[in-house]
This record gives sequence, structure tokens and C-alpha cells, in this order.
Amino acid sequence: MMTTSHMNGHVTESGGGGGGGSVEGTGSSGRHHHESPDEPQQWHREMAVDCPGDLGARTLPIRRSAQLERIRQHQEDRRRREEEGRTRQELDLNASMRLKKLAQNPKVGIDNPTFDSLEGPGGALSALQGLGGPPTLLELEELLLSLKQVQGCLGDEQSREDVELVLQLVQKSDFQKAFGIHNAVATHMHRASPPFPLTERAQGLTHEVQSMLLSTSHKEGLELNALLSSPNFQALMLAHDHIAEQEMQLEPASFQERQCESLTQWGGETVKIVRIEKAKDIPLGATVRNDMDSVIISRIVKGGAAERSGLLQEGDEVLEINGVEIRGKDVNEVFDILAEMHGTLTFILIPTPHTKPPPIKETVVHVKAHFDYDPSDDPYVPCRELGLCFQKGDILHIISQDDPNWWQAYRDGDEDNQPLAGLVPGKSFQQQREAMKQTIEEDKEPEKSGKLWCAKKNKKKRKKLLYNANRNDDLDNDEVLTYEEMALYHQPANRKRPIALIGPPNCGQNELRQRLLTSEPDRFGGAVPHTTRNRRDFEVNSRDYHFVSRQAFEMDSTAGKFIESGEFEKNLYGTSTDSVRQIINTGKICILCLHTQSLKVLRSSDLKPYIIFIAPPSQERLRALLTKENRNPKPEELREIIEKAREMEQNFGHLFDAAIVNTDQDKAYQELLRLINKLDTEPQWVPSSWLR
Repeated sequence: MMTTSHMNGHVTESGGGGGGGSVEGTGSSGRHHHESPDEPQQWHREMAVDCPGDLGARTLPIRRSAQLERIRQHQEDRRRREEEGRTRQELDLNASMRLKKLAQNPKVGIDNPTFDSLEGPGGALSALQGLGGPPTLLELEELLLSLKQVQGCLGDEQSREDVELVLQLVQKSDFQKAFGIHNAVATHMHRASPPFPLTERAQGLTHEVQSMLLSTSHKEGLELNALLSSPNFQALMLAHDHIAEQEMQLEPASFQERQCESLTQWGGETVKIVRIEKAKDIPLGATVRNDMDSVIISRIVKGGAAERSGLLQEGDEVLEINGVEIRGKDVNEVFDILAEMHGTLTFILIPTPHTKPPPIKETVVHVKAHFDYDPSDDPYVPCRELGLCFQKGDILHIISQDDPNWWQAYRDGDEDNQPLAGLVPGKSFQQQREAMKQTIEEDKEPEKSGKLWCAKKNKKKRKKLLYNANRNDDLDNDEVLTYEEMALYHQPANRKRPIALIGPPNCGQNELRQRLLTSEPDRFGGAVPHTTRNRRDFEVNSRDYHFVSRQAFEMDSTAGKFIESGEFEKNLYGTSTDSVRQIINTGKICILCLHTQSLKVLRSSDLKPYIIFIAPPSQERLRALLTKENRNPKPEELREIIEKAREMEQNFGHLFDAAIVNTDQDKAYQELLRLINKLDTEPQWVPSSWLR
């Protein structure tokens, strides 16, 4: 749907991106007033208010309407009455406590001098009640004196005997030592309060730990998994999250502030008055849009004060903020007004007529981005200030999919530095526009004066790679890459992940593999390949090769048992998943050098590979490295290596777990060892389908 809005004599159109596919016209409401006049204007549907960063502000005149002034006066009178009512309630409560004490001990009265000793700051009642506040510390002599005074006030013999027993206990040395320890500890504890919850997703953390323990065989791991899986522990975590969610709310959502969330009838309109604290470290977290003269709350951003308080709703119309009339203003003016305001913000709103169901706590989805995204280059992003920039391979934590076109997310590792969630394209929306983009480029392809690329024939004999001829590579190349759901995985000590080294020819991946195999043969191993050629005298079956017949090889290839296969001098060669699994079962790390076309076959197996891209350095550095190895490459050969690496990264980079630029063989080897060692100490993100 496309809508237009006439503002300031201009007609503007906005497209592509609201929830449910709807598009809202905004005119100049989404304009970024910091763009230079020479730059083309960018129009967006929403404007972030109280956005992190100093985006500038202008001082605007304050205009008040008589109707809103009456609303404010009414609210002030109501607040004053509520405070007077709370004061009377506190007085009644104090009186009731005094009457309760008198009823429990009728001999203690106003005229009885022992009343002060019982209720005063040093009295026994103050020491023994412990009603919420910090306990009053008594010296031992004061405690004995108070007990004797209580004993003298009691009328019946049995009660006096009970107090006598307490006096005998207090006079014992063991009690006096414990009493001294109590006082020493109490002096360092100003108030007794439960610890503040650190997180409200204990259940999610429990599930992540359980997923790590699925493949463990250690006794401690199995015991921990059984403990975490017990119904009692699951119920405990559920109760913890419910309590933590309430405890971690901001103070504006507390009892006092929620009293301000009230509906009032004025001038035929029902308005809602709420207060929200605008803190320096926690932005408001909301976007607004224009609808004719109205300013509407368009989006509540996760992590902001608005979302935590629950007082603002999408669709609410903002009439006034802290006495400043908002109706009739451009959203850029609203941005500037809020930039000047600090502390408590009082909103006067017309509630949205569309009632939303109670919010359901969403499960955080972890995804790996398979494309680069820059919101500054995206004309469809509804609010550029909140757009989240990311690169191919970044892990994103998707915390809200309320808007299917624009998800709210955090980058992995940025949760502490990123107070508000950012907007990223939803999966379906990204697939649709990328498919449309590819279609447009294909339509323009005949018009381009393209070059005809031909593969040069090499006189040397090379292996002709098969790569599963049954698969349609054209479909893979046309696949629209967006996101892949991920989960944390810690490799077991007895089942190491295979390491696959990927890179263009002459980039050193074969040399790095051979160096690993020879330097630590007890730790690293190579998969024994299959072949159809005849065994030579010095060769041992299943050590040098698995020698099989051509018929058996072709049957295994058709069954998809080979990660990679090819033909050389009329003989077939291949690396099977079973041969890799044999190395893993011995406790070693299997090191592979593969072609990029083999990666999808390897990743679709149960081997959970760790894929490292070995990239070439600059052209001059590459020439120096090859010259050091007594090679004399031509300039076009160097360019071809670098171009091949660029194509591999562009087409298969989303499958890489890490990359090493081979500027120096020793440094590249040390970096490779560091990455391999990290698999033993740190959990890694893997496709969630691997753990199902």
C-alpha cells in the first residue's frame, strides 16, 4: 500500500516497511534535519525521540491550551488529595500498632513509666520486634535491664518464671559470645534485603547450559544436566524470572508512578496521564510519526524506559509533554523538545482505540547474518536513527519480531554498550526485496557490455572435481541469503570438531595443514582418502588409501558419502564422512583442505566442522611470499588469486567461522593454533539445526 501526505506544500511518498506490509505517509516528519542542503533528502516514516547521542536541539516557544491547563490543575488537586489520604493512613497505622501493644499488655499504659522502656529506642520491644527496619543494637547490660523490667510488669507467676529462664540463658558465657558476634555482624549490615536479581532470563540460561551438556560423558556434567532437568529446579527458575521481571522494572513503573496512569474525561476526550523517568543511561526508547496534525507513538523500542514501564502504547496520541503542547508539531520538533527535557516526563495522551493483547514474553532468537547491512544506505528503514549496522557473519540477538518487516535486535557483545535495541530487516522482507533486486539486475544484464570470461586450459593434468553432480548449483547460487538460526555449542573433550581450511590456490592452506599434521601427530590427523587406482607395493590399505572398486566408489558417491571427490588420470579419489569420523573417534582433530563447493555437504553432515578461510595478502606481499618459495608468478596470476579469494568470500563467506590473512606463514600458523585451542575453552555459535 502507498499513501501520500501533503505538508508544507510538498507531496511525498513512503514505501516498504511497516508492520504487516502497511506503509504510512509522513511528509517531512521523517526528515533528518542534519543533512546538508547539497545532499538528497531522506524521508522516513518514524522519528526516534530521546535517541542516544547528541543530535542537537532547538529551543522552541511553549504554547499551552486552556483545556490542557485544566487537566494539569485537576491532576495536581488529585495528587494532593492522595498524599493527604496516605498521611492519614500512616497515622491510623501508628495508632493501631500502639493499641495492639496496649491490648497485649494491659498493665502498660500512658501513665506507666515502664512504657517508654518497652517502646523507646533502647527498649526490649524494639530489640525483639524486628519489624522490617534495621535492628537496634543493645549492649548486654541494657538487654538484662530490659528483661528485668519486663519481669516486674508481669502479673502471673508463670510468665515471671519464663522470663527468669531467659535471664539465666542471657547470663551464660556461650550466649554472651554469640550475642557479641551478632552485634559485630549487624554493624556492617545497615539493612536486611534480598539480593537484587542480575537477570530475568534464568530459564534461558538454564536451557543454554543444558544444550552444552547434551553430548557430555563426564559424571559431573551428567549430574548437572539431571539437576537442571528436574521439575523442581525448572519451577524454581520460572518463579525466579517472574519475580526478577517485577524487581528489575524502573521506579516510574512503581506504585507511586502507576497512580498517575489514570483516565480522565476533558472536553469530550478521554485522556491518559502518565509519568516516566528519563535517565541518562536509559533512553526513553520510542518513535513517533505524524498523522495529519496528530503525533502518534509508532514504535516502542526494547530496552528503553517506555518499554520497561509499560505505560506507553503504540498508537497513543501525544497531546502534551511536561506542559508543552505537542499536537500540530512536526516529529522533528518533538525530537528537539524532548532533547531539552530531563528527569520525570509527564505525558498527556489519548489512548489508542486498538486494544492489544497482553504482551507475551518473547524468546530471544540468535541468528547469524548472511549479508551486510548499513541503515544509512537503506531508503526503506522506518527510522534511520535506530537502524542497526552489521556485517556478514555477525551474531544478532533478535528480541522482538512484533513487526515482521523490522525486527528489534542487539549485536552479540554489544548488549552492555547498546542501551536500545536496533532495527534490522525481517527475514521475509529482506528475501522479498533481494529477490526483486536480483530480478531487476537480470533484466538489465543484456544491456551491459559485459566481458566474456573464459577459463584458460592448463597443460598440466588436474583432478576433475565431481562435487555431487546430482545437485543443482544454479539453485544454490540463486538462494537469497538472510539469517541462520544459531545456538551455543561447546565441543566435548572426546569428540573434536574437524577443521576445514578453505582458500584459493597458492594461499598456503595446504602448507598449514601439513605443518599441523607433522608438528603434533598425536593431536592432529588427516582423513584417509578413497581411491579406485591399484595399490602400490609400499602402500598399506586403510593407512595410505582406502582402495575400493570403481563400482563401490560410484555407489558411495551416489549415496552422498563423499564430502569431496574427483578424477585424476582415469582414477577416482574422494574424502568420505566416514574417514573423517574415524579420526574423530580416536580423539584427534581432523584437518581438511577442501574446495568451497564441498562446504555445504560437510555442514549438512553430523561432523560439526569449524571452517577457516585462508585469505591472500596484498598483491605485493603475495608476490614476495611466492618468490620466497622459488616461484615467479606473473601479475595476472596474482590478480587471479586475489580475485578468486574475493569471489569465494562473497559467495561462501556466510559459511566461514573465521578468517586468517596469510601475510606470514609463521604468524598464520600461530593464529590457526589459537583458533583451534579456543574451541576447547570457549563455546562457539553453530547452526541450531546441528543440536536438534
